[in-house]
Amino acid sequence: MMNGESPQDATANYADNRASPSTNPVAPMRGVSDGKTATAMSTHKGTTGTIFEAAFVDPAYTWPPAEGQGKNAIELQASTALIKSVAPNDRLDELDDDEVSLTPSMMSSDDEGAATSPRSRRNVQTTTTTTTKKRFGCCNSSTNEQIISANSSNDLVSKSSSFGSRFSKKGSKAERRAERQRRIIAKKKKRRREARARERYRRVPEGILIYRLDTSDRTITLVSGPSSNTDMNTLMTKMVVINAKPSSDISRRGIILTGVRGEIHTVVACEQRTAIAWLESMDMMLASSPNDATRAAMENQLGEGVAMNRVLSQKSTRSNWAKGKESKLSQTERDQIEERYVNLAAYSNNLIRAGAFPNSNANSQGKGKAAGGGGGIYYTVTQIHDDGEEYDEETLESIAKRRAVIKDSWDFFRMVCSLLRDKRKYDEVFRKLQLDPVYSYLNSMTGLNDPGDDMAMGGNIGADKPITQMHLTEYDDMSNSQIAKDLVRRAEVALPSLVEICKALAGSLGMEEVGVGPVKDASSALRKAEKKYEGDVLKVTDYCRALLVVKDFPTLLALLELARDSFGPLIRRVKLSTLKSDRNAKPGGYRDCIINLELKDHICEIQIHMWPMWVICGVDGFRHYRHCLEYSTDTFGDPYEALAGLDRKTMAELIVMAEEAVADMPLETLEWYHEKFILDYFAEVGLFLHHGLHEWAETTLRALIKLRCQSPDIGPDHHETITLYKYLEQALRAQKRIDEADEVAAKIAEYKQLKTNEKVEADKSTWDQWVTEPFESIVDPNKKEREEEERIKKEVRASKKAWRKIREERFRFLDAN
Repeated sequence: MMNGESPQDATANYADNRASPSTNPVAPMRGVSDGKTATAMSTHKGTTGTIFEAAFVDPAYTWPPAEGQGKNAIELQASTALIKSVAPNDRLDELDDDEVSLTPSMMSSDDEGAATSPRSRRNVQTTTTTTTKKRFGCCNSSTNEQIISANSSNDLVSKSSSFGSRFSKKGSKAERRAERQRRIIAKKKKRRREARARERYRRVPEGILIYRLDTSDRTITLVSGPSSNTDMNTLMTKMVVINAKPSSDISRRGIILTGVRGEIHTVVACEQRTAIAWLESMDMMLASSPNDATRAAMENQLGEGVAMNRVLSQKSTRSNWAKGKESKLSQTERDQIEERYVNLAAYSNNLIRAGAFPNSNANSQGKGKAAGGGGGIYYTVTQIHDDGEEYDEETLESIAKRRAVIKDSWDFFRMVCSLLRDKRKYDEVFRKLQLDPVYSYLNSMTGLNDPGDDMAMGGNIGADKPITQMHLTEYDDMSNSQIAKDLVRRAEVALPSLVEICKALAGSLGMEEVGVGPVKDASSALRKAEKKYEGDVLKVTDYCRALLVVKDFPTLLALLELARDSFGPLIRRVKLSTLKSDRNAKPGGYRDCIINLELKDHICEIQIHMWPMWVICGVDGFRHYRHCLEYSTDTFGDPYEALAGLDRKTMAELIVMAEEAVADMPLETLEWYHEKFILDYFAEVGLFLHHGLHEWAETTLRALIKLRCQSPDIGPDHHETITLYKYLEQALRAQKRIDEADEVAAKIAEYKQLKTNEKVEADKSTWDQWVTEPFESIVDPNKKEREEEERIKKEVRASKKAWRKIREERFRFLDAN
């Protein structure tokens, strides 16, 4: 990373250097009719912005609709779009390429007759349209949502903007004739575009409204007709937006809009990512200073004097993009950020529509392109480029590289959430295991050659490991690699003996799970020695290895006693340190017992796992341990701390990746057994909290809490449910809903009181004695320590007595041995 370069930029630069078209395939971005680009102009000449068209739910209906509802309308719409692609009487040389894809949002302000103040000249843009098929219920439909991103070009003078000056100059008769002919053709094209746009939204499915958002003038316009049950009195047809925020709709698809006249409307998108893309774009839009197009739109709504005063007197300070360091961005920087965000959202959407995630449908009913919800009926992407240019493949590659960087970041953050979730599970399991009546006895035991790994408690750091493989004289003339290979050979010789020992232990104690081998290969041994033992391969003692999973602590005590009596002279180490209450767990929270024994002049290892801990990750427990060690995740008290330092732009892009991950599982369809998607949504909550979307964080958390309460393995008083309540309290306090937050806090406090009640009572008796006998405590300052020692001794004696009783009931065969 170069000096002055941010971590995010460093990551992006690294990905740009390593990514290639072969590893980052370019999503299809072109029209379905012939793959060519179509000429179109921005709605407001001389202004920049983005135009969205998307499907929203009519308030008089529910979404998703009942099975089969709207089927015929969707089929008719799809067939109409195909039939109307080329009119019989149109001359092919007069038609725009892919003209059928053009919508009212893509018409120029001249075509619409808009009279606005003069603006700076801009370059004419061309569009590339993607049209895909989408399954809605039980039928297919053509899907179209227009997202147009226009970038200003202060240095270039477009051909269209120079028309006025060119026409005003005296030219030849042929030039004037050509200009008249061009205008006639343009008017014909305009009429055809208008007719086809009207036809396109004439057969919108029942219960769906198509709205258009134009960020250049901050307007939202209804571009489709009403449904049969639409309430015309409350229907929002056009609004100049001055504020937008998430709603608390349980579907997490709602946006609360405030218009320039003070009107408030809530619109609910058909898909989650539609709501997120719209809200983010409106947030960016409201942070910018009002332009001429916005002033004109407000004048049309309020009247010239009032509108101008409102526009000039305030800039939307409620926008998150108008706060902090983002408030210092120039308009050019804002345009660049908006373009990159729209490009990423468009690319991600194309991948989803193309069914590029074959494993994402494992827990959903959707298949391939049909997955992702019916709101995709109008979800396509149109990108704007300079006049006469094809869609630049280099630009597509750049978008793909950026997505690869953000996808890697999302995957890492999700992994951190997963690792810390499992660590909390390990901690909770160990807390419950300590309630076992025999634990105090086990906790008092001293292992053999077991200083532990906790340096604070006098342990070793690996290089001081008390046991090693036997050093043979021939090793003096061998390299580390040769020694490792010889140790692997010796491990293979010892493996059959280890198998017999494990069979005997498992048969006597009824193990939950047993595994032997495979023998560690030489390269893995060399890596472990280099990382942990300063390159000494003789300190690697798990070439020959096995694992045993015991049911509980009494079974562990029985195994230790059986091992001592059966092959005690062969035992070289018994490591119990991670199971001690005063010792740290392994990285990631895992705790186990290790027995090393010497077989055939080779030290082998038996790993003894506790079943309640083993079931959390199973055989993937080592991967969990390795990742926690590599990324030092134990330093995070909260997984959301991994987001610290990320700028708002990166956070918005991460949310796009989060929505890509849950595209096949909308929040309202999530079930308690969808663990993969529950983790995805939990990670997305962290993004919402850090991005200021507290309403959506609250909605998601309430849904996750409900699912955790429904789970037969978790329930309302589980530590994972309480963790979700903690984040819910945070989201509520951020919304200034103090009373609700206090209720959640009281529930959390009740849980803590329940779990720590025994410890509180023990501490209370000691404290009461200190207060009631102050003189005696001053005279004998060590009395408190002695009482604590005596208490521990009593606990150990009681625990040992409990073990003897259990031993008599469950492990009577130990007496025979």
